[in-house]
Amino acid sequence: MRKFWHQFCRDRRGNYALVTAVAMVPLMGALAVGVDFTELNREKQMVLDALDSANFASAVRLSQGASDDEIKAYAAAFLNSNLNAIDPANISLDVTLPSSQTGGGLMKLCATLTYHPYFHPAAALLSGASDGDAHKPIQVEMCSQVRLKNTLEVAMVLDNSGSMTTPGTGSGQKRIDLLKQAAKQLVDTLAQQAAQIKQIDKPVQFSLVPFAASVNVGPSNDNAPWMDTYGLSPIANENFDWSTLNAPDKYAQKINGIWYKKGTGWGPAEGQILTRFELYRDMKVVTSHERIAGSKRVVCDKYRSNHTCSDSHDEYDYNDTYGPFASWQGCVEVRPYPYNVDDTPASGGPNNTGIGVGDPATMFVPMFAPDEPGNHWKVTQDPDEPNPVTYGAVNSWWNDDPSSTTGKTRQSNMAKYFMPRPIDAPVLSKGAGPNYSCTTTPITPLTDVTQTDGLAAIKAAIDLMQPNGNTNVPEGMAWGWRTVSSAPPFTEGRPETERGNDKVVIVLTDGENTYSTVSSDPAGNKSTYAAYGYTGVGYNGTSVTRLFGGTSSAIGQFNYSSSNYTAAMNEQMAKLCDNAKAGNIMVMTVALDMSSTSSSDQKAMAALKACSSDSRFRKDPTDPSKPAKLFWNATGATLSDNFKEIANELSNLRVVG
Repeated sequence: MRKFWHQFCRDRRGNYALVTAVAMVPLMGALAVGVDFTELNREKQMVLDALDSANFASAVRLSQGASDDEIKAYAAAFLNSNLNAIDPANISLDVTLPSSQTGGGLMKLCATLTYHPYFHPAAALLSGASDGDAHKPIQVEMCSQVRLKNTLEVAMVLDNSGSMTTPGTGSGQKRIDLLKQAAKQLVDTLAQQAAQIKQIDKPVQFSLVPFAASVNVGPSNDNAPWMDTYGLSPIANENFDWSTLNAPDKYAQKINGIWYKKGTGWGPAEGQILTRFELYRDMKVVTSHERIAGSKRVVCDKYRSNHTCSDSHDEYDYNDTYGPFASWQGCVEVRPYPYNVDDTPASGGPNNTGIGVGDPATMFVPMFAPDEPGNHWKVTQDPDEPNPVTYGAVNSWWNDDPSSTTGKTRQSNMAKYFMPRPIDAPVLSKGAGPNYSCTTTPITPLTDVTQTDGLAAIKAAIDLMQPNGNTNVPEGMAWGWRTVSSAPPFTEGRPETERGNDKVVIVLTDGENTYSTVSSDPAGNKSTYAAYGYTGVGYNGTSVTRLFGGTSSAIGQFNYSSSNYTAAMNEQMAKLCDNAKAGNIMVMTVALDMSSTSSSDQKAMAALKACSSDSRFRKDPTDPSKPAKLFWNATGATLSDNFKEIANELSNLRVVG
């Protein structure tokens, strides 16, 4: 037996088959693992491809305003429909949505693939694994992240008041020129960055709102559906008494809240409406004044006791031609509270009757500065006619109707506007007339600065800004909000429900809010005329001016001082800021050349800082536990760098990739 065993061990025949038989188990196991591994990777790639597709498709739905539940259901359905031969029962999906409605953010889809191997169980059993372990499925998790599109809509609300002609501190240039340079630098920076984004339409848009005592929406909007073209707003006739047009054949009649021309004396114009726009069209100036040959007549000025003429003068008849005196330049009055501090769309449009159709108070009313008391030209050919009487009013630019006897009626009597201005009437002082306090260039709506034409248009509009007038920050900011809004008047803004889009309003001013008082006040106006009208005129039949609407008890309702006007405007601004931020508007504020030693400047800076939003990226350097405020206290020397910081803040909102 021992001899046989030794021979068997020394025999080399059949060793290959023996080794093969022994090695078969690990070889088959490796083959099984290889097959399963290849299949697992194939299915994993298929799931990952489907996951990416589902994420991109869901991101589009998200940006269109779909709800969270709708997005999750849509993502699951899209994924399952693109799995090809993979059983959806073997896939579990987790959807993580951005936490904010704005500012882009990441949308993350994670899928867990449960893979049931084909050969691995048999190989595992041969290796001694238990039945449970051998048949245990393999789970693989994979994730897909999509950064939602980050688009920007930025309104630049820039102070164009008269103080902007002052040289900027630490520089040799006027504040307005420094502002123009910084604003164009900001637009250029964001436009260059946005040029990297090819797959998004209008990734960065800018609007421009120059403001002073008022805001100019553009004269081309005179017939816009949000303008009060029928004179139905409660403020439309604050300074106009149409009932003074009362000649038997040429009078005004109010029907359903609208004033109409009535009587044959109006000629072809009978039946037309009487509004501020109509006044602009109806006021005429004599453009040519030709004496009619043979029309001379002698007019006796003084008679003797025997009724013969002792003094006389010659008079003539003339052929006159007429042209327009003025046209609306585009400025609008402030809407009554609360519509002056929110983005409520104008309702009703040109068909607004005020009776069950919209709210006329939401409409925008064109500015028309009334002719204040005073006369400027003679009305007869009598050389002895006394010189016209003026009363020292700030904005007297037409002759009063002779039937008026008080300062108030001289201002409100409407008959005067339908008497033509003579060809030889004195030249008006600069700024006088119905467009008084309308000093800024028009708003430039949201414009795509990634396009060459759009970039050039915004920069050209910045260059056209000219400083003149008072400071009305809340009205400028309100129109900045309206330019980025999707609702009328300006509708270029994306829908507020669209995710991944930031609406930003940048407000820059070099001083506190101002509304001017008057030294000579023959009509009892209590202020100059500007966007809030006259502060001496009560709103809608009340005794309280529109400027004080919605203010606190700290504002004296009959205190007509400039400091009280400023305090009222500050309160209006605070409410506007709160409303804008509640509407997901990011507010950035810049105080230019304000002094920390001036109490009025301190109040203005505090108001601007309180108005600003919190940064999403920077911390307060004095308290790292809090976000930094988007407020800059700039000087003429630092303004350019401050605007670079603003550009960096905006750049962080829009991430490429």
